[in-house]
Amino acid sequence: MNKFKKQFYDFSRTDFAIVSIGEHGSPLHYDNNILYLSFLNFKGGVGKTSATALVSYNLAKMGKKCLVIDFDPQANITALFLKTKYQNKDKVATIESSLMTALNREESLDSITIEIEDNLYLIPNAVDFSMYSRFLERNFMDEKERIGFFKKKVDSLRDKYDFIFIDVPPTISLPNDTAFYACDQIIVVLQTQERSLQGAEVLIEYLQNSIVDAYDSKVDILGILPFLSKRSASVDKEILDAASEEFGDENIFNAKIMQMERVKRMDMTGITDNPSDSWDKKTHAAFKGVANEILERLGKK
Repeated sequence: MNKFKKQFYDFSRTDFAIVSIGEHGSPLHYDNNILYLSFLNFKGGVGKTSATALVSYNLAKMGKKCLVIDFDPQANITALFLKTKYQNKDKVATIESSLMTALNREESLDSITIEIEDNLYLIPNAVDFSMYSRFLERNFMDEKERIGFFKKKVDSLRDKYDFIFIDVPPTISLPNDTAFYACDQIIVVLQTQERSLQGAEVLIEYLQNSIVDAYDSKVDILGILPFLSKRSASVDKEILDAASEEFGDENIFNAKIMQMERVKRMDMTGITDNPSDSWDKKTHAAFKGVANEILERLGKK
């Protein structure tokens, strides 16, 4: 971790998008027109899919054109966004084609992209994405070509969006490696419990050794986003103190997400945004705070 923190982090600066994670600390070029982002932790259930959905939703409301790519065969964010699109409408939410189908048919990703709201788009997924590893192994003999395949595929979208989010499952796998390699920035989601902190540590070490060093990836870490279990709970403070000691105070997002029942409810109903509903307002205020801090850390605000 000491090697990682010296080489991977330079969070004393606020323009994270040009901070290098390369071996020699050389500056990373950042394309101001697009940014690939992913919320990650190798522990499941920490809130990364909720963060992806609600941060992208609020960035879209702020006028940023966002695409969310569902990279999980469980397709949770696909289900959430389809419920959002069709809530209060007398229509069954379905998809005509999935990410895996498009890859197998060599179709453009534009052809399966769904508009969810103004400025918010989705590339949907389905259970057939469990075959993605076999697809890569069947089509690419060279390991570097496998890892770089998805980046080449999504780079065709670079001039069409302000942000592209990739929602991945909490696993170490070849499919996820292709997503990590495609990303410009990663936000580590930290639920305030010991196993989540350990998951964050494992994730960061894995990214350094298996993605950055192994394939000369340009991915960087934007910061650590805490999801608190209870307001002012002692365990929250203990985990945050440990995270600050491990990663540095400046690497922890100032915006922190409290555990909210409304977020769980949205998993069933889709994203609701009723200005007269105080719980909707509080939920979106929290994730808009995260969206604003992302823009600030990137020097885009």
